[in-house]
Amino acid sequence: MDIKIGDRLIGPPHPTYFIADIAANHDGDLERAKMLIRLAKEAGADAAKFQNFRAPRIVSDYGFTHMDGQVSHQAAWKKSVTQVYAEASIPFEWTLTLAEECQELGIDYFSAPYDFESIDFLDPYVEMYKAGSGEIDWIEALERMASKGKPFFVATGASDIGEVQRAVHAILKINQQLVLMQCNTNYTASPDNYDHLHLNVLRTYASMFPEVILGLSDHTHAVAPVLGAVTLGARVIERHFTDSNDREGPDHKFAMNPDSWAAMVAETRLLERALGSADKFVAGNEVQTAIIQRRCLRAARAIQTGEVLTREMIDVLRPASPGAIKPYEMPAVIGTRALRDLEFGQDLRWTDLGASED
Repeated sequence: MDIKIGDRLIGPPHPTYFIADIAANHDGDLERAKMLIRLAKEAGADAAKFQNFRAPRIVSDYGFTHMDGQVSHQAAWKKSVTQVYAEASIPFEWTLTLAEECQELGIDYFSAPYDFESIDFLDPYVEMYKAGSGEIDWIEALERMASKGKPFFVATGASDIGEVQRAVHAILKINQQLVLMQCNTNYTASPDNYDHLHLNVLRTYASMFPEVILGLSDHTHAVAPVLGAVTLGARVIERHFTDSNDREGPDHKFAMNPDSWAAMVAETRLLERALGSADKFVAGNEVQTAIIQRRCLRAARAIQTGEVLTREMIDVLRPASPGAIKPYEMPAVIGTRALRDLEFGQDLRWTDLGASED
């Protein structure tokens, strides 16, 4: 099933839909956020995505301050988890400005909400919803987003197949417009992360959930995972986007910049062209090659009218003249009689041959 966003159709027959996740890379500056939207559009993104949350509604200060130190990518943060989230959130009053900026530039605007207030607030401004991987087992939040009746992108990082099944079944009962995204939620930008992408999960999703559209939400830099995902059927790609990986902030290091983003889109468009049809046929640019590189049956010597053809009288040589007898038809040719004189090297045709009188 295809889904429609604006005037775009998303699904297996259609071009890959690229989401530039600007997320926290606005660095608290509205003008910077608008600049990143423009750069994303110029680099070939189809959508610019943000994140709507209030720090107290997404993280527990008590929970993190009572952990035995910060772990994973948060270990490199110089500020508390709560403070980083507070600074990364976007003011709700930016929403209309960001949506209008996207509309003016011709790029889709949407955001991932992380609490009920944000889910309901965004409804008038977005054409689709996105649930981050951390929400995979918060079924009531998934159901609330699904109930808006809009295309729904769901990332599945740091989860197992049972958790994915539970989420998918809950969503599909409400909303069939689901994009299920394989994801690895490690934000360290480590080269080792390529060992944990497991793109073949997309095959599993295609088998288990044939009614959904596949996607990849990725936090690596190379183009190869994107090309692999598209080859495996993904038609939505989401990656973080920044203008410079050297900036300070939680999302800049693993984001793509305008140059790498543009290269990713260009390579994917080439891949889409190259994937082509599942039918096997002589392609349009092979028609002449099929003549000059294929073979046909030819007279290995001059053949007189009435001679009965033996294998020794037949060569199999290029080019395969249109209408000539093909090599696989050799058994049917042997034992036939020449109806006319044939020159050495002349291609054999069924009109030249008749049944033997013996």
